[in-house]
Amino acid sequence: MLVAVLFFLSVWAFYPSDRSGIGRIQAMPDFVAVTDSDEQDGYDAYLRSASNAERPNETVRVEGESFARTEGDGFEVADGYEGLSGKAVITPDTGSISWEVRIDNPGLYNVRIHYYPIQGKSSSIERELSINQEVPFKGAEMILFNRLWGNRDAEVVRDDRGNDLRPKQVEKPAWQLTAFADSEGYYDEPYLFRFGQGVQTLTLTALREPMAIDYIELYQDRSPKTYEETKSAYESAGIRSAKDQLLLFQAEDAILKSSPTLYPVSDRSSASVMPQDDSKIRINTIGGTNWKLPGQWIEWAIDVPEDGLYKIALKRKQDQLRGIYATRSLTIDGEYPFKEMKRIRFDFGREWEMDVLGGDEPYLFHLTKGRHVLRLTNTLGDIAPLLRTIESSVLELNEMYRKILIITSNTPDPYRDYQLEKRIPSMVDVFEKQAATIQSVADYLEQATGERSDKVAVLHTLVDQLELMADDPETVAKRLNSFKINIGGLGTWILTVREQPLLLDYIVVASPDRELPKAGASFLTTVGHELGAFAASYTEDYDSIGNTGESDRSVDVWITTGRDQAQVLKSLIDESFSPETNISVHLKLVPANILLPATLAGEGPDVAMQIGEDVPVNYAMRGAAADLSAFSDFEEVAARFRDSALTPYRYNGGVYALPEQQTFPMLFYRKDILKELNVEPPHSWQDVYNMIPVLQKHNMDFWLPIENPGTATNNAMLVPNATFSMLLYQNEGTFYSDDGKKSALDSDKSMEVFKKWTQFYTNYKFPVIADFPNRFRTGEMPIGIADYTTYNMLTVLAPEIKGLWDFTMVPGTEEEDGTVNHNVASHTTSVMLLDRSDDKQSAWTFMKWWTDKETQVAFGREMEGLLGESARYPTANIDALQELPWPVKDYRNLDSQWQWVEGIPQVPGGYFTGRHLDNAFRKVINANENPREALSDYILYINNEIAVKRKEFKLPN
Repeated sequence: MLVAVLFFLSVWAFYPSDRSGIGRIQAMPDFVAVTDSDEQDGYDAYLRSASNAERPNETVRVEGESFARTEGDGFEVADGYEGLSGKAVITPDTGSISWEVRIDNPGLYNVRIHYYPIQGKSSSIERELSINQEVPFKGAEMILFNRLWGNRDAEVVRDDRGNDLRPKQVEKPAWQLTAFADSEGYYDEPYLFRFGQGVQTLTLTALREPMAIDYIELYQDRSPKTYEETKSAYESAGIRSAKDQLLLFQAEDAILKSSPTLYPVSDRSSASVMPQDDSKIRINTIGGTNWKLPGQWIEWAIDVPEDGLYKIALKRKQDQLRGIYATRSLTIDGEYPFKEMKRIRFDFGREWEMDVLGGDEPYLFHLTKGRHVLRLTNTLGDIAPLLRTIESSVLELNEMYRKILIITSNTPDPYRDYQLEKRIPSMVDVFEKQAATIQSVADYLEQATGERSDKVAVLHTLVDQLELMADDPETVAKRLNSFKINIGGLGTWILTVREQPLLLDYIVVASPDRELPKAGASFLTTVGHELGAFAASYTEDYDSIGNTGESDRSVDVWITTGRDQAQVLKSLIDESFSPETNISVHLKLVPANILLPATLAGEGPDVAMQIGEDVPVNYAMRGAAADLSAFSDFEEVAARFRDSALTPYRYNGGVYALPEQQTFPMLFYRKDILKELNVEPPHSWQDVYNMIPVLQKHNMDFWLPIENPGTATNNAMLVPNATFSMLLYQNEGTFYSDDGKKSALDSDKSMEVFKKWTQFYTNYKFPVIADFPNRFRTGEMPIGIADYTTYNMLTVLAPEIKGLWDFTMVPGTEEEDGTVNHNVASHTTSVMLLDRSDDKQSAWTFMKWWTDKETQVAFGREMEGLLGESARYPTANIDALQELPWPVKDYRNLDSQWQWVEGIPQVPGGYFTGRHLDNAFRKVINANENPREALSDYILYINNEIAVKRKEFKLPN
C-alpha cells in the first residue's frame, strides 16, 4: 500500500508547474577587456594591427592532398579514407605540413578545417598554425580539435546487485568541420587571420595526436540574426506554433560529447530526478563538475512529430557558482537559431530548476518534422573579457612584484624605507591602474549578478591593498607578503571563474500552449524517498565495487586510493579480465592502514594494490608476502618495467611486488623569466652554480626538493631526500653495502655528496621550506627540481602561465670523459601478492593482467577522462607511458630522464636511512655542525638498526 501511495505521489510531482523558469540571457553591455598594451604577441594586438584590413566576401579552399611540402615522416595521401568521397592527407603526431595558398583579395579571413581524428592516445588534437613561417599571434601556437565520444553501450548496464554502472565512453570518430578558435574560450568568435596578396604559405605543425585532413577553407563567419529578426522571418514565412506537444528527452541519453569526462552520472539529491531509486544507483543526469571547461559540448538527438514553433526548456541545477553564473551556447543542426543563443545564462540555485529559454516570454524555435541535433557548448560568454582582464593584471602585478623583490628580497626589513617609488618610477602608476581595472571587473560582476559574493571579495581585497600601497608607497615592503598572497588569490580566481559547471536532468521541447513539468518533488515524495534510502543503508553493501558474483576461481583484491579509481578498475575487470580468465574478482575499497591488522588477523586479501614501496619488503621479512620470482613467467613480466622500478621490491634473492606507478624528478623552469635574465636551463651542476648569482641578484631562488617537517605525516618513514639521492647516484655512490648489511653513506663519495648538498643551504642560502608550485607561478622561484607529476598540477592549476614554462632533464654531474650523468632516484607504488592467498596462481594472473600495457593504458586514459589532465597516470610500464596522452615533446623529455632513473633498495631497518639523513641535514643547516661529523653520528644509528632487524629476522650480519 505504501509503495502505491509513494508511486502516485511521484506521479503527482510531475504535474505541470506554473513556474516559467528563467534561462536568462545577458542583458548588460559587454565588458571591454583591459589588457596590457605592451603585449605585442596577443590576439588583441594582432587585431589592432589589422584594424584597417578588409574582410573579403569569398571562400578560398585548399585541398589537403595538394600540400607543397612536409617535414618529418608518416605523411601520406589516402583515397576514400573513412568514407570520404575523394582524397585526404594523413598527418602524424609529429612534423609539419605546408600548403601554398593563392590569395586574390587580401584581408582578414576565418579558417576552418575538415578533419578526421585518427586513433591515437585519446586526447584532443593539437596543432600550431603559421602563415609564411610566422605564428601570427600567441593563441595560434596551440589550436585544439576535438575527438568525438559517446556511450559504448546503447543501454545502461547494471551489476549483479541492481546498480547502474557508469557507461564506458568510447571514441566515435567522424569527419568534422571546425573553425580555428581560441581553445581557452576567451573569444566568442573564430580567430581571424590576415592573408596578404599572392601566394601565401599556410603551415600546420603537429603538437599532439594524428589527424586526416580533407581540406582547409578561408571564409567569413557570419553573425546570426537577432531573435526579433528571426521572429519577423517566422511571421513572413507563415510559420505557426506547434499544438499540444510535450517532448521530454533524458539528458543522460546524449549521443555525442567532446570529451570522455562528459559521461552520464548519478544524482540522488532529489526524488524528482528521473529515473530514481531509493536504494540503487541510477544513471540519471549528465554534466555537473565534469562539464565545466570552456569548449566542452554535449549533443542530443531529438525527434519532432510535426513542423512548427516550439519552446525549449532545461531541467538543470547550477549549485556550484554563487556570485557568478554558468554560460552555454545552443546550436540546432550545427547553426545558432539566433544571436541570443550564443550566450545562455544559468544563475546559481541550490535546487533543481526548470529554465525556459527566453524566460517569461519564451523564445520560439522553428523545428521541422523529423530528427534534429541539439548541441550545448560551455562558453565563457560575457565572463571572457573579465578573465582576459584579470589574467593580464596577474601577469603585470607579478612582474611588478618581481621588480620589488629585486630590491627588497622576499624578507624585507619592515623598518627600512627602500624608496621604491623612486627606484621603480612606474610602481605607483601600475598600482593605481590595476586597482581601477580590477575594481571595474568587480563592479561589473556585482551589477550582473545583483550580489556581492566571495567571487568579488577576492577582487576587493586586492583593490584595497593596491590603493593603500599607491597612497603610501613606504608601506609596500611591509605588505609584500600579503601582496604576493593576494596575487596568488587572483590567479586562483581565474581558475575558479573559468570553470562553469551545469548539471542536466532532461530537456523539454514543447509547443507554446503546453505547461512544463515541475522541477522539484513534493514534500511527501521527498519524505518517502529519504525513508527508503535510510532503510536501504542497512542492507546495501557500499564497500564492494561492481559485480560480486562467484566463479570457480576467485581473487580478493583490496585497493586503498579512491572510489573513482576503484570503479574504473572494476569496470576493466568486468570487461576483460573476468571474461577472459573465468576468475572473479572481489574488489574492495579500504583505508590504507587496514592492511596490516587484517593480515595479522588472517583476514587480509589475496592482492593489495597501490601500496607504498616500503611495504612489500617489510611484509616479506615477516613471511607475509609471496615471492613473485618463483613464477615461471616472472622474467617476462619483469621486462615491462625498468630495473629501477623493481629495485625496492628485491629482498634476499626474491621479488615481492610489481610496480604500478613510478615517478622521478624533472627540472621545471619559466621560459619567460629565464629569457629576461639571459640564462639557459642548466645542463650540469656547474651551470647551476653559475646561475645562482644571477638569480640571487634579482632575489629569486632555485628550488631543490626537501620534505617539510611541518607537513610530514610520519617522520619515521621519510624516504631519502631526492636531491641527495640524485647527487649520490650521479657520483656512483650507493645507499647500502655488503648486500644491505650496513649503510654505505660513510664512504668518501657519500660524505662529499652530503657536504655538497648541505652547502646549497649553508653557503648559497637556498630556501628550506617553500610552496614551489605557487612560487613558480609568481616567478619568485623561476626554476626548480620537482617530481614530474608537478607537470599535471601546473597544467591545470596555473592557466595564467600556460606556454611560459617547460620541463627537462635535471642537472647532471660531469664525468672525466666529458659526458654528463643525469641519474635520479625514483619512487614507486606497487601491487603485492599476500602469502596467505589460497590461489596464488589466480592472484598472479590478476597481477600480470593489471600491470600489462593494455590494462595500464586503458586505466590511465579512463582516469584522465574521468578527472581530467590533473589525474594523468604515472605508470611504471615502459610501453604504457608512451601511449598515454602526453604531448610528443614532453614525452620525449620524460623518456630522456627515465633512462637515468635508479631505484632505492629496501633493507631491514632501512627506514632509519631517510629519517637520520634528514636529521643530519637539519643538524648541519640549523646548528652549523660539520657535515662529515653530523652524518657519521647518524650512520651509527642506521647501522645499529639494520643489525637489530637482521638479527630479529635471523639474517646473517
